[in-house]
Amino acid sequence: MEQFSVFLIPFIGLKDGIHRFDFKIDNTFFEGFDFLDFQNAQVQVDLVFEKKSTLLELNFTAKGQVTVPCDITTELFKLPIDTAFRLVVKFGPVENLDDDEILILPHGSHEIQVAQYIYEMIVLSVPQKKVHPGIAEGTLKSEVLEKLKYLQPQEKTPSDGTDPRWDKLKDLLKYYIKIKSDKNGAS
Repeated sequence: MEQFSVFLIPFIGLKDGIHRFDFKIDNTFFEGFDFLDFQNAQVQVDLVFEKKSTLLELNFTAKGQVTVPCDITTELFKLPIDTAFRLVVKFGPVENLDDDEILILPHGSHEIQVAQYIYEMIVLSVPQKKVHPGIAEGTLKSEVLEKLKYLQPQEKTPSDGTDPRWDKLKDLLKYYIKIKSDKNGAS
């Protein structure tokens, strides 16, 4: 966890008021969490840290991009990241991590580790389905897209709107009726 020491903020020595912290996030940050979904991450995280007499307010903003594979074509593309997160830190008899937006630290705490909050903020900002923007624009040329188009079911109905399979069944029905009428006429 030494790699996250830069994300440890000792607030006991800070004066009341607003303090700013900047973090540059890259792949090594995510590797520390064993998260390898990003091929290339370049995210700037700005933290506005407001210390008050009874609580702390942390306002995170993250802007940048991560390179991810498209869920349809597996082509890599740069996905923009633009997200924010607010955390309120209060002090109580015991630590409580149950709430996403309010953290309770034990009385006497003197520092806060923000790496986990930055990690979750960025990862949760990535959409569940990642689609290359070239697919929506129709500009992406990909072997996978061509194969998907080729495998897509094609409607093959004649211009008159009839289905040739039903026509064959109708022919069989006509044949059956003809045989039946020939038997009835021969008796």
